[in-house]
Amino acid sequence: MKILIVGSGGREHAIAWSVARSPKAEKIYCAPGNAGIEEIAECVPIKAMEFEKLADFAQQEKIDLTIIGMDDPLVGGVVDVFEERGLRVFGPRKNAAILEGSKAFSKDLMKKYHIPTAAYENFTDPEAALEYLRTQARFPIVLKADGLALGKGVLICGTLEEAEDGVKEIMEDKKFGSAGNTMVIEEFMTGREVSVLSFVDGKTIKTMTSAQDHKRAGDGDTGLNTGGMGTFSPSPFYTEEIDAYCQKYIYQPTVDAMAAEGRPFQGIIFFGLMLTEDGPKVLEYNARFGDPETQVVLPRMKNDILEVMEACVDGTLDQIRLEFEPDAAVCVVLASDGYPVKYEKGIPIQGFENFQGREGYYCFHAGTARKDGQIVTNGGRVLGITAKGKDLKEARKNAYEATNWITFANKYMRHDIGKAIDEA
Repeated sequence: MKILIVGSGGREHAIAWSVARSPKAEKIYCAPGNAGIEEIAECVPIKAMEFEKLADFAQQEKIDLTIIGMDDPLVGGVVDVFEERGLRVFGPRKNAAILEGSKAFSKDLMKKYHIPTAAYENFTDPEAALEYLRTQARFPIVLKADGLALGKGVLICGTLEEAEDGVKEIMEDKKFGSAGNTMVIEEFMTGREVSVLSFVDGKTIKTMTSAQDHKRAGDGDTGLNTGGMGTFSPSPFYTEEIDAYCQKYIYQPTVDAMAAEGRPFQGIIFFGLMLTEDGPKVLEYNARFGDPETQVVLPRMKNDILEVMEACVDGTLDQIRLEFEPDAAVCVVLASDGYPVKYEKGIPIQGFENFQGREGYYCFHAGTARKDGQIVTNGGRVLGITAKGKDLKEARKNAYEATNWITFANKYMRHDIGKAIDEA
């Protein structure tokens, strides 16, 4: 098979790595890709939002399956463009990707179909939002920009004053652009967060192993929200009992709800869960693989990823048995110092050769480029250093050891990724 992967981050590198292991994969392309992906795929200079160019390329090269990695093109309708041309593509159509594209839509869906989630209200008028906060809100409270905001459009406000500033930031100053035209005000939930990725074929859902992300920039969950500073899998807090509850009350009901709404979902549903005292509740849905969760989940998956993706496209997922290794994986993100606010790019990176031939160690490129024959930094999150181990403690030790193999001038990372496993 000839495969095209759309995207340029660590998630797409992990997907490309997984695809390259499939005996079905004869040739892999990635648009636009990055300096790490180009070692296993031919990178094509087409941007992820250039739908017609991507479809033209897929037709010219007779691509057998296109895999959409990123949220923006999915929400924008890239799958519809491909399907209109009769091209096979993995990912939800535009009318299903709204599950991630609009938090107001997803909250209303959960309310209608009794899927456990935090209490909330949707607002399109900042004055009405302020009135609600002043008269009915209990603090702390959560404000969410409705649309896509690179994982950063969520504000946790401890006081009315903070919430008023948040409304101004999201709805009036438009810090997150048009994503803030509608805003969700949601009750603040406490508990452990868990991420569960799943394959979906429109009616059947098969969940992958659990993971847990670390969003804040600094150690001890301090600092600004980022796209994710590291992750581990599996989560020791995601028990068999919790899984059984979620399968019955969250996972299948979500797939059934989308089908009932005339929006059958085919592709990846990412469930962001909060394990509260009242049971698991949905924090958010994403319509694609998580980043950096993919970097710890796919290295543990035994299945041929192309077989599973084709089953999703063909509606035959019920015939697949997903299998994961009984080990563990930890990913530590190496970022550019100053991320997520301001940071330098174009800094040379050394040490990639240390990963060659080492079983169970992976260096996934997130923000890299090739300049004058050398690999340089090209983003806030630069690399995802992943390592496996017989259990989470060993995987964590291995991952942190491997972070020392890479050097670049403004390298920054958190030192407590997976620390919660000590409490499990």
